[in-house]
Amino acid sequence: MNAQIRNLRSAQVAAMIICLAGFASGQTAEKKTLTLQGAEQVIAAAKAEAKKLQAPGGVIAVVDDGGNLMALERIDGTFAAGANISIGKARTAVLFKKPTRFFEELVNSNGKGRTVMTALNDFTPLIGGIPITIDGQIVGGVGVSGAASADQDEKLAIAGSNAFSPEMGAMGGDPPAEVSYFEKAKVDAAFAQGSILFDGSDGRNYMVHASRREKPGQAEIHTKDADVIYVLQGSATFITGGEAVDAKTTAPDELRGSSIKGGQTRQIAKGDVIIVPNGVPHQFLEVTNPFLYYVVKVR
Repeated sequence: MNAQIRNLRSAQVAAMIICLAGFASGQTAEKKTLTLQGAEQVIAAAKAEAKKLQAPGGVIAVVDDGGNLMALERIDGTFAAGANISIGKARTAVLFKKPTRFFEELVNSNGKGRTVMTALNDFTPLIGGIPITIDGQIVGGVGVSGAASADQDEKLAIAGSNAFSPEMGAMGGDPPAEVSYFEKAKVDAAFAQGSILFDGSDGRNYMVHASRREKPGQAEIHTKDADVIYVLQGSATFITGGEAVDAKTTAPDELRGSSIKGGQTRQIAKGDVIIVPNGVPHQFLEVTNPFLYYVVKVR
């Protein structure tokens, strides 16, 4: 009998725990949070839009869902006060859960302007602030100030707020880069003198060189760039590894030396591909004239 009573009480306790757990879960909800990496992603998307629109400047501020500043970046040449203005726009967008265009137009509306709203704390009713939303939840705000116009401020902010859209997510969260195309005449001209086809100045981590060599070169060390070399014409003796002799810095992240001590010697020719990781000394010797090769530099 006692055993039955104990079993009954255990069942009642278990039922109570389940009910309490269900009640507690009903009182909470999963909340999305904007991380520092996410804030930096918002800024990167806004900067990409600024470059696309050739904006003369801009300060981009990102705040969390409480209006606290998480990240800020000022494009060179932007007026100093733009920082405070962009933060104010971002805070207004997130705390009032609306794009700041709504408030500027409301304040300026004829006959029914709400100018008293401008006295509110943390309120910047200027176009250029947009809430950041993920899965229907507002997780922060982005504000931009200092572009060519208020409308351009807003376009940059919208681009930043869209950093987590499905289209961006399919590409790892980064804004799409423009396709680069080089017609044959331009490629031939580049190889004729040996020049850079694509310099990666738009923020991409790679460059493409149309390289031409008519005589041996110095020992080279690229401390940050890996070289992916594809030979188009001719042949060369190519040394990799070892130690560069009398190596000196000639440019940021670039060293040159008179020769290489040790290392591995290869004969490379048309159709060959060789990859030289960053930091590895390498040198061309005994090249045919001309020796043409693509170099894709990856950082």
